[in-house]
Amino acid sequence: MHASETLTLKQAQKLVLLAQRLPPTKQSGSAQAATLSAIEHLSYVQIDTISVVQRAHHHTLWNRNPRYKPEQLDQLVSEKKVFEYWSHAAAYLPMQDYRFSLPRKLAIADREQKHWYVRDEKLMQAVLKRITDEGPLMAKDFDDSHLATGHWKSKPTKRALETLFMQGELMVPKRINFHKVYDLSERVVPKGIDLRVPSPEEHSRFLITRYLQANGIGQPAHMSYLLKDTKGRITTCLQEMLASGEVLSLQVDGQIYFALPSALSQLRKSLARNQLKILSPFDNLLIQRKRIQALFGFDYLIECYVPEAKRKLGYFCLPILWQGLLCARMDCKADRATGTLHILQLHLERSVKDIEAFAQALQKELRHYMQFNLCLNLSIHQAPPYIKKHLNA
Repeated sequence: MHASETLTLKQAQKLVLLAQRLPPTKQSGSAQAATLSAIEHLSYVQIDTISVVQRAHHHTLWNRNPRYKPEQLDQLVSEKKVFEYWSHAAAYLPMQDYRFSLPRKLAIADREQKHWYVRDEKLMQAVLKRITDEGPLMAKDFDDSHLATGHWKSKPTKRALETLFMQGELMVPKRINFHKVYDLSERVVPKGIDLRVPSPEEHSRFLITRYLQANGIGQPAHMSYLLKDTKGRITTCLQEMLASGEVLSLQVDGQIYFALPSALSQLRKSLARNQLKILSPFDNLLIQRKRIQALFGFDYLIECYVPEAKRKLGYFCLPILWQGLLCARMDCKADRATGTLHILQLHLERSVKDIEAFAQALQKELRHYMQFNLCLNLSIHQAPPYIKKHLNA
């Protein structure tokens, strides 16, 4: 298949960053509306438990909405505009896309798709009955100290709760201290939401369009990333959409990518290249490591899962975007007790030619990033000498 257009790598990078809203452009309306807009545009925001700096879901949204505050996300969940479920991983999803979570839920309920927990049907029914009768409950509410029978153990009930959540019978209307509260889905889904299960073709079209809206360009492997049994259907659907003119094919660096017809007009827009952004390792831009290496030449591994002795760049290394490139990595830790942001290590890529301009851009963004992490002090451990001196000054 021949591509209808050829893009340079720099043009492709620009399309990706504009689609990802990085760096963000000026926004009108309320801060809350901007947060909802970001989630609806990205189609998911990955939830993460690691809290050495602000958790990934907050960090990702803050990078699209400079007025973001963590309570905005809680508010959107309580207003039933956003819900928790699974994309390629645990995520916050727009409620307007609810029906497209149903194929996975039904596949797990019908046992066509394996879930990682062994099912205990009797326990699942008992858990469901308690929530039906008593209202929203947390895993700790099922501890055996609450019941004389002694059948309740928190771990088995947590597994039962999660299985019921994954197959769609329970949802999470809120969290308390990051712990999930579970309730019946019928009590959480707002009235008027479309509950029709999409056909396989409809689901494929949804995955293609949403991916391309949020990412600019993509290949079937990107659109089906960690989504079981979808790649073949997506490939077929892309060919149909290409024939009907609903998508374009583009050549970038010898590879074929797909894009929406409106994508090329985006190249006329300007990108705020001078604005530096400190990204989460789980940011939507970065989540597919092979894709980011192919398009940005950025070979990235998060080392929190690597044994300490084998780490090169640190436990939770944050990629840095500047001048339209991923050009540095910064291992950080926010010490909330002392209000200090520690830069444990800062490593620059070879693409950084003007160290002085980089240092100034980093200093400017670090002020905002420290506020976001509720830190007043900065402690720099390892960094290139000029940058360390500049930031300390």
